[in-house]
Amino acid sequence: MTVRTIGIIGGGQLGRMLAMAAARLNFRTIILEPQADCPAAQVASGQIVASYDDPKALAELANACDVVTYEFENVPVSAAETLTKSVPVYPPAKALEAAQDRLVEKRFINGCGIPTARFHSVDSQAELEAALKDFGGQGVLKTCRMGYDGKGQKVFRSEADSPAGAYEALGSVPLILESFIPFEREISIIAARATDGTVACFDPAENVHRNGILHTSTVPASISEATAKAARAAAETILSSLGYVGVIGIEFFVLADGSLIANEMAPRVHNSGHWTEAACVISQFEQHIRAVSGLPLGNADRHSDCVMQNLIGDDILDLPDWLKRRDTLVHLYGKTESRPGRKMGHVTTLTAKPQVSA
Repeated sequence: MTVRTIGIIGGGQLGRMLAMAAARLNFRTIILEPQADCPAAQVASGQIVASYDDPKALAELANACDVVTYEFENVPVSAAETLTKSVPVYPPAKALEAAQDRLVEKRFINGCGIPTARFHSVDSQAELEAALKDFGGQGVLKTCRMGYDGKGQKVFRSEADSPAGAYEALGSVPLILESFIPFEREISIIAARATDGTVACFDPAENVHRNGILHTSTVPASISEATAKAARAAAETILSSLGYVGVIGIEFFVLADGSLIANEMAPRVHNSGHWTEAACVISQFEQHIRAVSGLPLGNADRHSDCVMQNLIGDDILDLPDWLKRRDTLVHLYGKTESRPGRKMGHVTTLTAKPQVSA
């Protein structure tokens, strides 16, 4: 199959960076996104302005493209399945199914032999109270679907935190209560799988969150090679189990003994992989485009150490200072309005990678 045009469902900053990477490899891109003049459409070949599950829009996208991908995991599974009848869709629809529901995701990851936090399904206030009792009054309550960047969550740190009304406060929708993990740090790994089954992993990044939103990703992470190897192995297992094509981001908690507890996966390019555009020859965005278009995967080695920092809300006011730095790559997302919690761009500061003596 010869790929000339790639469809991208979703028009945010991830779609924007995918479209930019695609253009470098001489591909056209068509964005399906209900918001006109979205960040991705500013750099893409065209945009279909419609909802993600609009039948006519999906037919138009399939007719215009040789392959379709997506920039976020809440694309309706039905839309992906409809498109699959006419055009290849990568990552596959079952990856969406596994990632869209936290309960399904946890069970899938456990089924791959990878440990997660303990969890309880919560479908009523009574079930919440019983689950909290089992976890000693502690845990993180999350909506099973749609929550991200700290949204749709409530934390119970001790029995003093009353659960009264919590089920209703989160919408009386299916919830999951996850136990606390005594972790030392959080890491993530960005991995890619090609159509021929080849897998390439970028180095794990160490992540720091503020208010539930990623603040920085630092590479290399302060972990042992054994821990890094375990993260790569877990990624390969998940990719193989899903028959995956494209880039995936998987987050882990690192325990004191260096062992890993999987937190969540995202079947797409990932915020914690933005550093790759500055510290690697092949970024996660180009890697994804290579994978879904049938091209060979690129070299995932990094040439520099780095720290990536998100510019969130009024952080954008510091832009003049960042632009003066000779060691920093600045990437803005084409958003004109700054709001609290809104990702406006990111910066990646490079340092020399230590040389290993012979």
